[in-house]
Amino acid sequence: MILYPAIDLKDGHCVRLLKGDMEKATIFGDDPAAQARQFAEAGCKWLHLVDLNGAFAGRPVNAEAVEAILRAVKVPVQLGGGIRDIATIEMWLAKGVSRVILGTVAVENPELVREAASLFPGKVAVGLDARGGKVATRGWAEETNMTVTALADRLEDAGIAAIIYTDIDRDGAMQGPNVAATAKLARSTTIPVIASGGVSSLKDIIALRDAAEIAGVISGRALYDGALDLGETLSALAA
Repeated sequence: MILYPAIDLKDGHCVRLLKGDMEKATIFGDDPAAQARQFAEAGCKWLHLVDLNGAFAGRPVNAEAVEAILRAVKVPVQLGGGIRDIATIEMWLAKGVSRVILGTVAVENPELVREAASLFPGKVAVGLDARGGKVATRGWAEETNMTVTALADRLEDAGIAAIIYTDIDRDGAMQGPNVAATAKLARSTTIPVIASGGVSSLKDIIALRDAAEIAGVISGRALYDGALDLGETLSALAA
C-alpha cells in the first residue's frame, strides 16, 4: 500500500480543513514546495495535491504553488481541485502532473471522465467524496443522492487509474478512517482504491491495509501534527 502525503493548497498556503469546511482551515506552512521536498526526501513515492480554492471556483487557482512543487520534486504527483474539462487535464499533464483527479465532473459529466481516461491512459483518477455515504461535489459544498458504490459501479469500465475515497466527516478530524466503508468500496470494484480522511496513526493505516485490497492511503494532518511518523510508516508499509 502506498502512502500519499497530502498537500492541500488554500491561498498559496499548506492547510488542512476540518470536515471540508473552508472556514476551519489550519495553516501548516507558507512554502508548499519546501513541504513537498521534505516529503520526497523522506522517501515518499507519491504526493497528493489538492487545489482547495480551485475545487470551489471550478478552475485552477493555486497554479503557482502547484508549479513550484512540480519544479521542486521528481516524485510523481496527483492533483485534484478545479479540474473539470479536457483542456485543464491536458494543461496539468503537460506541466508534469502524473495523475489528475476528477471529482465534481465525475457526477455531472461522466462521459468526460471516460473521454479523459481514453485520451490519457493511466493518468486519470476519480475522487469520490462522501458525507453519510452520499457523494458530495463542488468542494464538498453540495450533496447528491448518489451513493459511493453506485458511482463506482458507473465507472467500473471507464478505464480510470484509481478511486480516491474520502469520508468527509472524518477528514481532518483525527478520529480514525472509515475502515468499513473503504473496505466495502474496495471489495465492490476492480478499480484500485486509495483511502483518505481521518488517518491519525500508524495503527489506522495498518487497519486499512489489512481490511481489504486497498491500494493506497492519504494522510495530511497526522503527518503535520506529528501523530504519524513518516519514516516509521514508510518502513512499515515496505515490510
